[in-house]
Amino acid sequence: MPRVIHFEIPADDPERAVKFYENVFGWEIEKWDGPFDYWLVKTGEEDEPGINGAINPREMGEMVKNAIAVDSFDEYALKIIEAGGKMLMEKETLPGVGAMAAFEDTEGNVSVLIEPEPMPE
Repeated sequence: MPRVIHFEIPADDPERAVKFYENVFGWEIEKWDGPFDYWLVKTGEEDEPGINGAINPREMGEMVKNAIAVDSFDEYALKIIEAGGKMLMEKETLPGVGAMAAFEDTEGNVSVLIEPEPMPE
């Protein structure tokens, strides 16, 4: 069953937001070494319930988004459309992350569909 595996928090000033979440909740946050500004958020230990996420500049999106992991991006993109949702962008593949794109449900909520890259053995 596909699960929510990641969240994103938009920020006008990501570094200010990082300080806020570190100070208030004690989250561990570090800047991602990727092709755009993005701060990875660790909200707890791996053996605890919950998910980790990120803080991104607001120009990457205006709302909190959840990422839902699936085993086949194309299969679930088709299911979204057939159920009355919309894919909001073309599938993009980020090295080390996987195939992903934002979608909108029937109520206008935006989430991200992601087919994670296989873990190296």
